[in-house]
Parts: sequence; structure tokens; C-alpha cells
Amino acid sequence: MPLSIFYDQIRFEEKELFKAAENLSIPFKRLNADDFSFTLGRRELEIQDVDTALLRCVSYFKSLHLSSYLEGVGIQTVSSFKTLQIAGNKLFTTVELVKNNVKTPFTVISFSYQSALDSFNKTGYPAVLKPVIGSWGRLISLIKDKYTAEAVLEDRLYMFPLYQVFYVQEYVEKPGRDIRATVIGDEVVSAIYRVSPPDQWKTNIAIGGKSEKAEITSELTEIVLKAAKAVGGEIVGIDVMESPREGYVVNEVNPTPEFRGSMEATGINIPEKILKYLASKARR
Repeated sequence: MPLSIFYDQIRFEEKELFKAAENLSIPFKRLNADDFSFTLGRRELEIQDVDTALLRCVSYFKSLHLSSYLEGVGIQTVSSFKTLQIAGNKLFTTVELVKNNVKTPFTVISFSYQSALDSFNKTGYPAVLKPVIGSWGRLISLIKDKYTAEAVLEDRLYMFPLYQVFYVQEYVEKPGRDIRATVIGDEVVSAIYRVSPPDQWKTNIAIGGKSEKAEITSELTEIVLKAAKAVGGEIVGIDVMESPREGYVVNEVNPTPEFRGSMEATGINIPEKILKYLASKARR
């Protein structure tokens, strides 16, 4: 199973993936995406014998464009170009979730300052303003009233070209936490609570959220697998919130999930499961 693992930074996750591949005696190549120039339509020497590429770039745009090139020369990528294209954009993800009847927070999009301000009349206050592309909780703002909306929207209006689309979502009164479920193939391999830091409403581990093991119930499994299928995800992280009105609602899908917090909270060897899945897929 000729496998390449592409990266642009070596973090905990990449180190663990390399270690898992070595422990399982799976032949693989470590390839830093920043080191190569690829001729479109031609397999470069470094990937002549590669069948599958696991894309682990921190940069979403690098993975997206790299997957397009690799698939163009006949190499399967995980995540695929389609999955990266959809799941890397919050708007595209929400559209697919809604189309596939996956419960998700009420969301409104708009394309100007005034229409964005009007969006809050539909969601009500408080609401959440997000960039359509981004991670780790960056530039996500809790908007509590019209005056805050006016100030933040004016600020974002001049972040061209980042803010040409305004994505406004209802605020879900979650119990100080959300759930990150990791999907590999058709299995939910782990689930953790990401608990908000003190005096903080965001739960991202990157900004200080704590991870605790969560139970993988049949109800959670159903909505998580449905969300993964909606974006064509093979190895994805699904962020789920516990809504007091709706129950589980899917917030986002991460096509290149980090899993350090999940491993620490659950003790599950996620990189080993990833490598075994890729090996099994290659045999099929």
C-alpha cells in the first residue's frame, strides 16, 4: 500500500501518525508539501508509486489545492477534494447538512453590511457571526445586541476579501461544552466533551478548552455518521452541540481533524485506527 503523508508542519498528530505507520509496518513516505513543485497532469518522481495520500497540512488551502492536483494524476486523497471543498467552508457544510436532514443551528447568509444587520432580526440576539473559512475559534464573535452587531460588522466589512460573505448563526445555549466526535470510515471511534475555559463561551481546545471523555450513544452515532456522509467524509471531526430545544445539532465538520485532546481524554489510539483504515481501504 504505497502511502504518502503530506504535511506542512509536524505537530503531535503527524508524529503519532508516523509512529503508528512504523509500528504497523505500513510503508509510507513523509512529504512536506512546501518542498515540492508539481507539474499538473504529471506524476512527479517522489509520488510515482503512491496510491493514497493522507493530507495533514495545517493550511486548509494547501490541502485543498494539493488534493486537486493529486486526484488529477490518479492518487486517492483523504480527505478528498470534494470533502475538503465542502467541509472547509462553513456555509457549504451547512448547506449539505440541511440538504441531508442533519439538524444544525438556524443560519442566515448575506452579502452586505445592511443585509447582514438584517440577518440578526431573523436569528434574534444573541447570535454568532463567523467567517465561512477558518478554524480554532478565530474571528468568531458572539453578538449580543444591535449596537455590537453594527460595530463588529463595520469592522469586518473592511477585512476584504475575507468578509464578502456574512454567516450568522443562532446562538445555542449549550451547557458550557460541545462534543467533538472523530469518524473513521463508518465508525465513530471517539467522542469527547470540549469544556469551555472559565468566563469563555467558546470551547476550542486551541484556546484553552479542556477535553473529557463523552459517551458514544446511539443517538450521537446516528447524527455524527449522517453528517460525515453528507460531506463525503472518511476521516473527519464532527462538532456537535447539545441544544435544549433540538437535542444534538451539528455545528461544523473538520476535514483534517486534530486528535490530541481526544487521545488524552479517551486513551484511544486514533492514528493507529486511521492507518489501519487506510490499509484496509487499499486492500479493497
